[in-house]
Amino acid sequence: MKKIVTILFSILLSTHLMAAGSDSSGGGSSGGESIKTSLYDDAVKLVKRAGKLEKKEKLDKAKKLYAQAFKKLEKAYKSDKKNPDILNYMGFTTRKVGNFQKAEKFYLEGLKIKPNHNGINEYLGELYVQTNQIDKANERLAVLKNCNCDEYKELELIIKNKGVKIY
Repeated sequence: MKKIVTILFSILLSTHLMAAGSDSSGGGSSGGESIKTSLYDDAVKLVKRAGKLEKKEKLDKAKKLYAQAFKKLEKAYKSDKKNPDILNYMGFTTRKVGNFQKAEKFYLEGLKIKPNHNGINEYLGELYVQTNQIDKANERLAVLKNCNCDEYKELELIIKNKGVKIY
């Protein structure tokens, strides 16, 4: 009898562990959520790598990574159109490759979803500094004024230095 209980317990435990293992991906049984998450996460990793290359003044390589990140974000956005973080990075990567008009559209679309999104407000402000629209940059700064966040401090510094990004 002890052997049967031990075998049943082992089967139940292994079944539970297998089920827990399949849920740890974040996708559950549908798989759609894990695809969106992995595309977004992969894009963020590419953006971070591109930023490091930018600091080393390897701008062409950085732009290629930003473009790759954008493609992943575009796919993630197709299945998650209400995610302001995806739009934030779509705007960021587009701005980094020099398409300021398109970047502004992504940022503004993200602000429609979440008007007080710190990242979008900061990056949109940076775009406005880059395009010499200091009044609009100051509007973004005003939105961030009471957030007590790094985004406010960074945008404030960029505005004061008129676009000179300090890494």
